[in-house]
Amino acid sequence: MPQSLSRLLVHLVFSTKNRKPGLTPAIQSELHPYLAGTLNHIDCPSLQVGGVEDHVHLFFGLSRTRTIANVVETVKTSSSKWLKTKGTLWKDFHWQSGYGAFSVSQSDAHEVTAYVRNQTQHHLKMTFQEEYRRLLERYQVSYDERYVWD
Repeated sequence: MPQSLSRLLVHLVFSTKNRKPGLTPAIQSELHPYLAGTLNHIDCPSLQVGGVEDHVHLFFGLSRTRTIANVVETVKTSSSKWLKTKGTLWKDFHWQSGYGAFSVSQSDAHEVTAYVRNQTQHHLKMTFQEEYRRLLERYQVSYDERYVWD
């Protein structure tokens, strides 16, 4: 087979350092398209980006030539540098060091897209920590609570 093809869908979640709630709706309206553009630029087609004041969700197709760790590093570094150009309010901005990455089947893509799109309403009922624990349990990811948060 001379051609390498793949279709791997990833739901990526990470928060601001110490879950500091600084991502206002105004900055989200710029940040989410920036994150989508960064994914698209590295051949990881963005399907949906969303989030609230203390975290983001990125749903995308993973390039066959990139690792999850490489995508996370690129997206976090680029967006952190970009945010720091947005004024003194952002000069000390940092993302948390960790992340959650979850594989999504094509048959669940529509559901995940809607979930990411509706983060604001979703978080009227649930904190980021509750949501993240639920995702870890849903995807059967073993974790130690002492090392999940920074």
